[in-house]
Amino acid sequence: MDVQAIKEQFPILNQEVNGHPLVYLDSSATSQKPVTVIEAVNKYYREDNSNVHRGVHTLGTRATDKYEGAREKVRGFINAGSTAEVIFTRGTTTAINTVATSYARNTLKAGDEIVITQVEHHSNIIPWQQAAKATGAALKYIPLQSDGTITLEDVRSTITENTKMVAVNHVSNVLGSINPIKDIAKIAHEKGAVILVDGAQGAPHIKVDVVDLDCDFYAFSGHKMVGPTGIGVLYGKRALLENMEPVEFGGEMIDFVDLYDSTWKELPWKFEGGTPIIAGAIGLGAAIDFILEVGQENILEHEQELADYAMDQLRTIDGITIYGPEKRAGLVTFNLNDVHPHDTATVLDSFGIAVRAGHHCAQPLMKWLEVSATARASFYLYNTTEDIDRLVEGLLKTKEYFGNGFK
Repeated sequence: MDVQAIKEQFPILNQEVNGHPLVYLDSSATSQKPVTVIEAVNKYYREDNSNVHRGVHTLGTRATDKYEGAREKVRGFINAGSTAEVIFTRGTTTAINTVATSYARNTLKAGDEIVITQVEHHSNIIPWQQAAKATGAALKYIPLQSDGTITLEDVRSTITENTKMVAVNHVSNVLGSINPIKDIAKIAHEKGAVILVDGAQGAPHIKVDVVDLDCDFYAFSGHKMVGPTGIGVLYGKRALLENMEPVEFGGEMIDFVDLYDSTWKELPWKFEGGTPIIAGAIGLGAAIDFILEVGQENILEHEQELADYAMDQLRTIDGITIYGPEKRAGLVTFNLNDVHPHDTATVLDSFGIAVRAGHHCAQPLMKWLEVSATARASFYLYNTTEDIDRLVEGLLKTKEYFGNGFK
């Protein structure tokens, strides 16, 4: 894997920030985009721009072919059984809310249970809080180990015959922990529950096979996997999706409209009301092409090597706390003692180093960690060990800047 050759395909990385070469370590928030993705979106707007499914003219046909072609690319990328199981959404948040609204609120009742973890992103907590309030179902949390991971023993003891919905992340956006989804799905199904996987941090980095995982729903976003913003995917097993009602109503998703009643299109279009995110879907298709060309196994191996290297180098800094397990995906979350992470990130930015600081949309996890916020460096296929060396150098300068706050 030629990382330097890959990096050269991302124009934004070839710039200086505050007089220093940019080191971008914030891909868990959003990834950068290669030329091929940018050009795919640009080409659509320059040559093929038209609404899809509605016209018989040439531009409409070309736009539709590219849009549905992107759906087929997604299907292959996650090994879904049919494009009917691939729904384009605005992103992971919209995908999870679709399931919480259309499936959970119409299925759950008082006495039922929803099981999640305290490590979840807000987008995989709040929809289930609202579903629980609306239906009278109980919301339960799988206990955490000291490093923030969960054990299958605790999964088994938390999921009961009353559990109807399980929702967990594939990869934590804070700790980098990787959940054993296939095992969790098996336990959920043994108890008669369905499982949704928040794959926002999974699909960009790990080869996803929804058939092998046997998950009922899988949600992810394009912008975290070198694709455009504003496009995401909800995978759902066809038998479940067939029995779910749309959550948005209007054009595109209808079959027949009468004065007092209407019927819906077949899957997946009944969940895609209005003009869809055409350019975004085409860009996502180009992003999938890019990732497959590099190789998903190569990407994961590279990121884990970077994470291991980063952990080793960061531990040479006195007064640093690193959160999460030893075995992790490509990110490291940390704090410098007596320095607020926002201050850390600000000083790093003055040296052209971009990291994320805050609660990372994971306030319940921050409470469990007994901190208000953390700093996070996240890596992707275009990062190098030299980037991590720059990070360490920047953190040492941050310590120097804040002086006697370090013991």
